[in-house]
Amino acid sequence: MQVFDSMARYDHEQVVFCHDEVTGLRAIIAVHDTTLGPALGGCRMWPYANEADALNDVLRLSRGMTYKAAVAGLNLGGGKAVIIGDPKTQKNEMLFRAYGRYVQSLDGRYITAEDVGTSVQAMEWVRMETDHVTGIARSLGGSGDPSPVTAFGVFQAMKASLKYKTGSESLEGRTVAVQGVGHVGYHLVKHLREAGALCIVTDVDRDALKKVTRDFTGVEAVAPDAIYDAPADVFAPCALGAVVNDETIPRLKVGVICGATNNVLADEDRHAPMLAARDITFAPDYVVNSGGLINVANELEGYNPERALQHAANIYDITMNIFRVAAEQGITTLQAANHIAEQRIKALGQIKDRYVGRPPARLHR
Repeated sequence: MQVFDSMARYDHEQVVFCHDEVTGLRAIIAVHDTTLGPALGGCRMWPYANEADALNDVLRLSRGMTYKAAVAGLNLGGGKAVIIGDPKTQKNEMLFRAYGRYVQSLDGRYITAEDVGTSVQAMEWVRMETDHVTGIARSLGGSGDPSPVTAFGVFQAMKASLKYKTGSESLEGRTVAVQGVGHVGYHLVKHLREAGALCIVTDVDRDALKKVTRDFTGVEAVAPDAIYDAPADVFAPCALGAVVNDETIPRLKVGVICGATNNVLADEDRHAPMLAARDITFAPDYVVNSGGLINVANELEGYNPERALQHAANIYDITMNIFRVAAEQGITTLQAANHIAEQRIKALGQIKDRYVGRPPARLHR
């Protein structure tokens, strides 16, 4: 595992390996870029097959957070953390308090939050050891579960994608294939059904699948692998990443890909052009799912749910601008999003010093 080579490939500032023998903590914190401000990003808990997979995931995710914050207009950098372990059997107070101490040791360069495999409860355990945490309960001054705002942002990006693709943002009578109906996917299906869309859904979690088909009409469940062959207007991946790849792209029967998954393309350099060649409009994932970051970032100024939703509504205009830039410059939508993010980082980097540990706004205790 060539750590420094991996850091150089993505141009990371810092990678911290965290180990605590008593609690069994094995975690990696990656700080990608702090030009715009402290790095904010979630903590993912997952039973990675090996340490190399965990490192690769945290490096890709943290880089995505830098671009996500920049495109969303936030004064934040990009960071991410992963804990190697099974969240169903190993998630406990002592583990997350040990993790919280490592977050505290970074003195505000990295602010953590919940992600796949973690929860509001886990962030409250982290908060016992550090103030550099978001995504805590409303009763403690936080924003609680960010999933509803994330789903709202995905819905805005989807409307923009359809507007660009078809000339109409309406979802009435459209079909959307939703892969993953956990927290974000469930709320997205709610928005889609209220807008008159039909949904084809799948999930490896049978309980999540039963819940969404029980709670909403107009929802058809299919086997996990069958979702790639489902004829639909939109494919909305809302589970794990790299699902758009050499094997799945030829199978897709959709005009738009727009979902909450991070790093949905297995290989950005190859797969973005492949989608463009098939005339499939790709809404860059870190733009589409930025509502979650917007939501927790609002905690740093004192959480206001109306302000968070208003900010997330801007994802519609941001997505449309990306499509415009891509068309004008003859580049992929992912290249356009990256260009917009990099230009903002470069411009503000010329007038700001690198973030070195100024205390963040404190949350209410």
